[in-house]
Amino acid sequence: MPKQVDHRGRREAIARALWRVVEQRGVTHLTMRVVAQEAGMSLGQLQHYFASRTAMLSFAMDFASEQTSARVHQGLEKLGDRPHPRDVLRLTLAEMLPLHADARATSRMSAAYVLEALHDEAVHEQARRGLVRGRALVEQSVRQAIADGHIDSGRDPATEANLLLALTGFTSLIELDVIEPQDALAAIDVHLDRLFRNT
Repeated sequence: MPKQVDHRGRREAIARALWRVVEQRGVTHLTMRVVAQEAGMSLGQLQHYFASRTAMLSFAMDFASEQTSARVHQGLEKLGDRPHPRDVLRLTLAEMLPLHADARATSRMSAAYVLEALHDEAVHEQARRGLVRGRALVEQSVRQAIADGHIDSGRDPATEANLLLALTGFTSLIELDVIEPQDALAAIDVHLDRLFRNT
């Protein structure tokens, strides 16, 4: 009986190899040949799964987003059946920061992807769609919190969503050792305390 090949598993292994290259060597070393070596396969084998660097990078970014979503979902399960919206937003923001190994890998992957998106129209559109969806989810969370009386009704949901997402800008400060991770979390807590002052 012919051996079954787990193609999705192979793609994910390539994506993780790509993350390692970005994390350890930087985006300038991100070539298909280097990723193939990191993944322990030939360039021809890698090209069987991804016809171009852009296709490989796009899949790796989608996979990074899936992993972040999965971590958020696991965190939400720990918060119980009806978590407070403040806790949900804190968890979501924290998972977007490079506070542990997996989050660091996906954070650096995101940075590489944004750089690529600035010079590639197809990547730009894909990255933009992902960010629009993510921002819409944060805004919806804020709208629901206002509707439920957790946030003052005079607050503008769009502006508050933008301010919350701006807190992910702590990424560069953490990565370049300007501030410690706990400083970023403390600032997030202060902002959320002000936003949820009603409750």
